[in-house]
Amino acid sequence: MNTEKIKSLIRELIIEIGDDPDREGLIETPSRVAEMFKEIFSGYQDIPENTVKLFKETKHGDGIIIKDIPFYSMCEHHIMPFFGVIDVAYIPNNESILGLSKFSRIVDYYSKRLQLQECLGEQICDFIMKEVNARGAMVIIKAEHLCMSMRGVKKSGVNTITKTSKGVFNDNSELRMEYLSLLLNM
Repeated sequence: MNTEKIKSLIRELIIEIGDDPDREGLIETPSRVAEMFKEIFSGYQDIPENTVKLFKETKHGDGIIIKDIPFYSMCEHHIMPFFGVIDVAYIPNNESILGLSKFSRIVDYYSKRLQLQECLGEQICDFIMKEVNARGAMVIIKAEHLCMSMRGVKKSGVNTITKTSKGVFNDNSELRMEYLSLLLNM
């Protein structure tokens, strides 16, 4: 990420919106924004496969649910934040399970980039299916989008809920309904 170019663009933006980038409160703003961009868009630099540690385990029960993983991301349509919680359910293969803390890291990796909520769920689900060789994965995201709260319709507190499912959750409607009930009612 070219921080000098970002600083220059932020200075130009401050001028374009009608303010003075050299006034006391704004002098350091271009540097702060450049540093912030490095942090909130770090998903472009990380490699998610490096965050995965599988544990050899054949006795894992029927499935695993991780609830209320907090996240924030930036809408690719308006470059405004959206944030909320992500729930993940997965049914491991009969060989290994994923370390529980890794789910938060996977969520962080995919959410720290320009994103759409629907795509975020797909990417997390696909990663779990591929890297963990899961029998099934389901991701439910509940988020508030500031592009709806601060502009446009200007309705704060409105949540968007998306669901993505793969593998046995698509093949077995009874299993899918059981996990949806667990995820939505816990």
